[in-house]
Amino acid sequence: MLDANLKDQLRAYLERITQPIELVASLDDSDGSREMLALLEDIAALSDRITLARRDDDPRKPSFAIHRTGTTVGVRFAGLPMGHEFNSLVLALLQVGGHPSKLAQDIIQQVQALDGEYDFETYFSQSCQNCPDVVQALNLMSVLNPKIRHVAIDGALFQSEVDARQVMAVPTIFLNGRSFGQGRMDLEQILAKIDTGAEARAAEKLKAKEAFDVLVVGGGPAGAAAAIYAARKGIRTGVVAERFGGQVLDTMAIENFISVSHTDGPKLAVALEEHVKAYDVDIMNLQRAEKLVPARLPGGLAELHLANGAVLKAKSIVLATGARWRQMNVPGENEYRNKGVAYCPHCDGPLFKGKRVAVIGGGNSGVEAAIDLAGIVAQVTLIEFDSKLRADAVLVAKLNSLPNVKVITSALTTEVRGDGTRVTGLSYKDRNTDNIHQLDLEGIFVQIGLMPNTEWLKDAVALSPRGEIEVDHRGATSQPGVFAAGDATTVPYKQIVIAMGEGSKASLSAFDYLIRLAPAEDKAAAA
Repeated sequence: MLDANLKDQLRAYLERITQPIELVASLDDSDGSREMLALLEDIAALSDRITLARRDDDPRKPSFAIHRTGTTVGVRFAGLPMGHEFNSLVLALLQVGGHPSKLAQDIIQQVQALDGEYDFETYFSQSCQNCPDVVQALNLMSVLNPKIRHVAIDGALFQSEVDARQVMAVPTIFLNGRSFGQGRMDLEQILAKIDTGAEARAAEKLKAKEAFDVLVVGGGPAGAAAAIYAARKGIRTGVVAERFGGQVLDTMAIENFISVSHTDGPKLAVALEEHVKAYDVDIMNLQRAEKLVPARLPGGLAELHLANGAVLKAKSIVLATGARWRQMNVPGENEYRNKGVAYCPHCDGPLFKGKRVAVIGGGNSGVEAAIDLAGIVAQVTLIEFDSKLRADAVLVAKLNSLPNVKVITSALTTEVRGDGTRVTGLSYKDRNTDNIHQLDLEGIFVQIGLMPNTEWLKDAVALSPRGEIEVDHRGATSQPGVFAAGDATTVPYKQIVIAMGEGSKASLSAFDYLIRLAPAEDKAAAA
């Protein structure tokens, strides 16, 4: 199952196990069970602290549990944890085997203090780059607290179960049999949902913080770069982020980041956070900004109001709030979001195996999505508003070569249709004739670009008609002491490498602003 090189790497990791563990398989006669048994036999052969047993007592087959021998500590995988989930398997082996987590001690204590019974189930796909965060977080929580149990389920392998529970996006989480959440969540986000007092405690801590010299709003490439450049100047720096990594977390392949020939979004997001943490930066993750009050006078303090009620103060602000997937804004879209309407073909595509889907958008993202989905689903219909596809010629040629893809141009999607629980089709208008047509299908993947996360700033700084923050060549906004960078601004070409450069520039501009204020502050202090 595992090649020699991978076995050598895994053997080195397994040397970190300090307590004996047991792999307990529940199998049937399927090909998936034979693959799982081969995988487990390979793993057990790599360490004398690992044993393999077969009990066949779990209703989900193939599945296996990883137990710490003689305890109730353990996790379970239903299906093969390969692809993006192989790292989840390795971490589970280490953590059940006693290898300590790098999680902050206060968070560990918070997990251990949870009372009650928590049975989590997570549906994942091997191609989903968002799923490992959820799987690894819940696995670790179950290792830290015996009252928490978790099983990670490959949705593509348990299709009947997915259909019965109406799982149409991954990751999807159930807690004690009820829907708990969908989409990427890290451990702190999950913890905040089940520990109801956590938000109030966090707000009290934030309220007590002293004013920052530079406060960065956003934890994507632009925000990370701004924080690093500010911290290197030796000034008090903070970062407020709704989720550190931002839109990069939802990006699959990255092949144009100069000097790195290939990476993916989650890996880059981890690297960004580690780099920021190498400096004296106060990272305030999982915090949503709701209002910015610029300083009344140059040299005064700006105020950043957070959703939890806390207010942070700073001498200068760098706005790096990024962007999010643009929606169609048609009837039915929000109602059927994650019930057939999806925005990540890499993540959710395997759940639509053998079904009919539409892709909305004829740019590079839309055409790439249609090409990827064509290898999984029965039929792809690509719908483009313009009279022709706008993607690169090489992508269009590839698309046109696929037998199960249909392209409709000059079409405006007007409605998402469903039966109350899931998508059943869509309606579109032919822009040449104004005739309305209907398509019967099970999934819709929206790929029509991004929109800036700036609604909360409309009364604070000048925005363009498209909602982007207007900035000059130095990254300065319409308000003194407030700078901006990245996809949320009017700077053209929304690229990671550009966002990093703009974040660095905005931070340097903020520092220049601060040092030019110093003499005025000194005079005020002397007076």
